[in-house]
Amino acid sequence: MRLLPLSLSLLLFASAAVQAGEKEVRQALQKNFAGMEVTSISKTPYGGLYEVVVDGQVVYSTSDGKYLVLGNVIELASKRNLTAARNAKLMEVKWSALPLANAIKEVKGNGSRKLAIFSDADCPYCRKLEPELEKLTNVTIYTFLYPIEGLHPEAVPTSKKIWCEKDRLKAWKAYMLKGEEPKSKGDCANPVDATIELGAKLRVSGTPTIILENGQRIPGYMPADKLDQLLTAASRK
Repeated sequence: MRLLPLSLSLLLFASAAVQAGEKEVRQALQKNFAGMEVTSISKTPYGGLYEVVVDGQVVYSTSDGKYLVLGNVIELASKRNLTAARNAKLMEVKWSALPLANAIKEVKGNGSRKLAIFSDADCPYCRKLEPELEKLTNVTIYTFLYPIEGLHPEAVPTSKKIWCEKDRLKAWKAYMLKGEEPKSKGDCANPVDATIELGAKLRVSGTPTIILENGQRIPGYMPADKLDQLLTAASRK
């Protein structure tokens, strides 16, 4: 995740505001952090702070727009991390918005539970995840080929070659589980570039990134037993 260019947990920044509220907070942010996307500003029920979503991250501001607070808000009575919960909510992905036709589909068992994965063919943790997925049952898995070219430059052509195979699911498993190279030239119509654009839009910054049917996003590797529990919980909602 890209971090805000701030080095202190409490930062004073200039504001000419004379009244408290959302307008002053927005003006201060726009003045001092030009180019950053302020998605929303809303008043919180704690400490008179305003929640500010900047570039997909939650930070807090005083109502006069003079101070920006970075860090987590913990509800002491419940020990609940309110900031982490809010960030998780913001990172949810609407399942119906995923272009599932652009993913490699695998139905295991009755396929009743669903998950989508943004996976890089040359990502070590993606390869580590694949054997765990083999242990799951009664699930439909949609794998979006999401090569991160800056880390794995060969993953882009490899992903296109896998997609262009007659049996792309078989080709994907052969490459990820056995290291067998795809045989196609990768010159067919494929969704790899579109998936890269989609991932950027959804702020998928690393692989694997797992998305459950209820919208929950799981960054990184997860063992089968824990993933199975989350799949079951997600399917009940």
